[in-house]
Amino acid sequence: MRIAIVTDAWHPQRNGVVRVLSTLAETLTRMGHQILVVEPGQFSTLPCPSYPEIRLAMWPGAKLGQTLSDFAPDAIHLPTEGPLGWAARKWCQSQGLTFTTAYHTKFPHYVRARTGVPLSWPYALMRRFHGPSAAVMCPSPTVHRELGEWGFANAVEWCHGVDCDTFHPQPKDFIDLPRPLFMYVGRVAVEKNLPAFLELDLPGSKMVVGDGPARAGLMKRFPDTHWRIANGDQELSRYFAAGDCFVFPSLTDTFGLVMLEALASGVPVAAFPVPGPQDVVGQSAIGVLDKDLRRAALAALDIAPGLCRDYAMGFSWDKVADQFLSLLRILRT
Repeated sequence: MRIAIVTDAWHPQRNGVVRVLSTLAETLTRMGHQILVVEPGQFSTLPCPSYPEIRLAMWPGAKLGQTLSDFAPDAIHLPTEGPLGWAARKWCQSQGLTFTTAYHTKFPHYVRARTGVPLSWPYALMRRFHGPSAAVMCPSPTVHRELGEWGFANAVEWCHGVDCDTFHPQPKDFIDLPRPLFMYVGRVAVEKNLPAFLELDLPGSKMVVGDGPARAGLMKRFPDTHWRIANGDQELSRYFAAGDCFVFPSLTDTFGLVMLEALASGVPVAAFPVPGPQDVVGQSAIGVLDKDLRRAALAALDIAPGLCRDYAMGFSWDKVADQFLSLLRILRT
């Protein structure tokens, strides 16, 4: 099958969306499918306002249309709502072609966090983008339900996975700090609600591994926190495995792939009982969800690493790819 994925999120960006899409593309290729990824690096770009690490494609329409025509895909998937997503959407409609989309990021909540506008405004824009889609793939049952409540009639559930070969238990002496080590790995941005973690009175040490627009300000505000940036997946996996508890303070994630990566590394999760953590951890015994994040973090220390690893092993990328393909095949008939 020839599948075109047109995405505004791609390397060198470091985030969960890039991780999902790149692993999906690799898995589909290994399964024998021909994958075309159209991404910002193939176009002239400009930095995203308030998030300069993210480059946005400038006027991609003509080149994008020619690229898709030359590839002649059997299916087209648009996982992001940026300039490339909108341009590909327009091209598909002009050609009378079916396409699918995905809802990886709660942009309405991020827009509200940055601007204070009512949620209904950005959700209206999201409904417009996803309206013509044959299916909006949602990473969790909670997001699927939420989109239905916001008037998305075409949402479908789609699972996510974790690379348990890359992320696995390793010696914790990679980090020489007082224990226990409470850790967050991921983007450092306002929507991740990191102060809710960094303000906690916890024993041992706190560490944040990641970069983002809020990093410099938070480093000044929380000088006792240890700040790191991982170079490549091998080093990243060692950071994950070095933690004693993975603290995930976000209130707005659609899924939270980093929680699965922590669990695959044998590290239990502490989080708020909100969408994302409710889907990854739920009622299982591999994490603690509590409105009191400190209480959750302390309680998670008692969870056995082996339970976490066994749980993560159930999230196979082959399963994710098979479900993705089944949706595309249904939509192309």
